[in-house]
Amino acid sequence: MKSLFDPTTLAGMQLKNRFIRSATHDGVADASGHMTDALLQIYENLAKGGVGAMITGLAYVSDLEQPITGQMGIYDDSFIDDYKGLTETVHRYDAKIILQIACMGSQTFPAHGKIMWGPSAVEDLFYKTTPQEMSVEDIRLAQRAFADAALRAKQAGFDGVQIHGAHGYLLSKFLTPHYNRRTDGYGGGIENRSRMVIETYQAIREKVGPEYPVLTKINGDDFMDQGMTFSESRYVCERLAELGIDAIEISGGLGSSRPNEGTVRTITTEQESYFRSYAAQVAEEIDVPVILVGGNRNVAALTDLINQTAIEYISLCRPLIRESDLVNRWQSGDVTSPLCVSCNKCFRRGGTVCVFHRKKKGLS
Repeated sequence: MKSLFDPTTLAGMQLKNRFIRSATHDGVADASGHMTDALLQIYENLAKGGVGAMITGLAYVSDLEQPITGQMGIYDDSFIDDYKGLTETVHRYDAKIILQIACMGSQTFPAHGKIMWGPSAVEDLFYKTTPQEMSVEDIRLAQRAFADAALRAKQAGFDGVQIHGAHGYLLSKFLTPHYNRRTDGYGGGIENRSRMVIETYQAIREKVGPEYPVLTKINGDDFMDQGMTFSESRYVCERLAELGIDAIEISGGLGSSRPNEGTVRTITTEQESYFRSYAAQVAEEIDVPVILVGGNRNVAALTDLINQTAIEYISLCRPLIRESDLVNRWQSGDVTSPLCVSCNKCFRRGGTVCVFHRKKKGLS
């Protein structure tokens, strides 16, 4: 019988358990996306807290775009030495760290002198921003930026990279019919709409070599009118698996999803692990490890899940914002539910902090 605390090997990475900290906006990098003491402390606490691996908040791969305040960067070589202290710190606790890399697209705010890329010039229904339609030259530029970022991550000591192809960021927008109205080879059917994702992965793989772990995050469904459907998501997962992707994290939704069907949901016991059916089917169909994110809260239910499906790994976000040592607590035998109540009040400008921690410190 499989256990959540089994040591496993993922793309050559020796993991001490099946728990992965899913990418989370930390919001405490400096104005240029570089390391701060606060950012280092977050990851050291997670490493101490028992997760087998952690995926960082997204790091933007091009400084042509305007990031959200506090986001990490990986857009030039100055980050290589900057991040070595981070990766060395995490490794001291027998944990692995994976850098999530992304282009923002229209999910940011306009800034003078910065570009806003999109597959088409269609307004983002949530951010109310309208990007410029990318030329083929722009597409190649973005793909090179992803590949260069992945190589920097490798040189900085990260154990792998995760391509952010979910949640409405640039690569995700290419997959979504509502936002991708192109009539060239990057628009139309899912075979063309997925070309940007496929070619970005291939550019990264060529740059980092065949052995370096490259993962991706993708929506199982966009949960919106004219969104990417699950059958289309399965196609993309199958193509990436054929090409050698090392693991796929199945998520869902974006800012313009239907109420409580987006990325971050208010959940009840009956709604835990809300992407499990999507992840379970993908895991049955591809020969690549699948990671399940979204509302994972109950040790007994998650143990049943990894034994009754082909899902190999469980990723968590909000519970670890409140309890960075949750995995250690569970492994010690205290398998009561996380203290996190899924109120979604942790995500604020100035840094992602559990509202209960803020109250303890007398912060608003």
